[in-house]
Amino acid sequence: MNPHALFCPNPACPSRGQQNAGNLRVHDSLRDRWRCQTCGKTFSGRQATPFYRLRTDPATVIVVLTLLAWGCPLQAIVQAFGFDERSVKAWQERAGAHCAAVHTALVTEQARDLQQVQADEIRVRLQKRVVVWMALALCVPTRLWLGGVLSQRRDKSLLRALARLVKACTAFGPVLLVSDGFRAYVDAWQKAFRAPVPTGQRGRPRLVAWPGVVIGQMVKQYQKGRVVGIQQRLVQGTIDQLLALLPDENKISTAYIERLNATFRARLCGLVRRGRALARLPETLTSGMYLVGCLYNFCTPHQSLSEEVETTPAMAAGLTAHVWSVSELLCFRIAPTPFVPKKRRGRKPKGAKQIVTV
Repeated sequence: MNPHALFCPNPACPSRGQQNAGNLRVHDSLRDRWRCQTCGKTFSGRQATPFYRLRTDPATVIVVLTLLAWGCPLQAIVQAFGFDERSVKAWQERAGAHCAAVHTALVTEQARDLQQVQADEIRVRLQKRVVVWMALALCVPTRLWLGGVLSQRRDKSLLRALARLVKACTAFGPVLLVSDGFRAYVDAWQKAFRAPVPTGQRGRPRLVAWPGVVIGQMVKQYQKGRVVGIQQRLVQGTIDQLLALLPDENKISTAYIERLNATFRARLCGLVRRGRALARLPETLTSGMYLVGCLYNFCTPHQSLSEEVETTPAMAAGLTAHVWSVSELLCFRIAPTPFVPKKRRGRKPKGAKQIVTV
């Protein structure tokens, strides 16, 4: 039992979210319970993890979730381990919600210089002939998955939600946004990457586009259902800005996001083009998407990033210093905001000291 990775989760505790503060003591080692010396409350060491209040051994749950994140169908896991299908699905939903919170805290809420972003959509078929669209975004230099959005239609609402997600990850500065020839991407990028300019007058301030944003598109030309050519379009920005943000090949391409699409199709069984393990609800795809995406960012080394040392996209982006295991990812706890005491209202007490200025 290691108290250094824990913190008091009590919202009313002055020591909430503080690690290595010396306020935690072992309360029950058999049940993995701790006591905060500041507020006197006890809490479970599994709180804020997918294993909270689970009777199954966490090591077994980690093995099952690892198989799910590497494309193993749920029916095969049920036959191999003998678990109920509803239990395995509930574990996946817990892990997906946990990974979504980790992704939001470490990726979405920490703006960084992305340089080049590629976006694309995946057409997903559900049961009862229902079709949804999954839009994904990728940072090219670090191969970091920036997030995804699901919608029943491939329209402006889907792409605008993805553009807002990408903007939250992007620091103010030059960035290249690349997509396919879908026209709605241009409108989504232009409306998302704007900043308000205060004028001191009443009303909503004017929104002005970021000066360093470059928008490019790679349009595939088809003939009889086959790709016969590729056209590169520069929608916004200058040639000099484009060349400064492009890699060595100096070509507008969506190759990296298409490789990511193939990775998601291989690791999430509900995304296969032809198969019997189709998902029933979009919520199942959302939880699986964040589980696969976080394992891709934190637990999967990429040879294209470094051939000498195993490097994950999170390591290339400066989020971590080592390759995480699945256990580390699922046991990672997000600390709450620091405790801020409420301001005292009314008159100051009579015994309070008053500062006299001369």
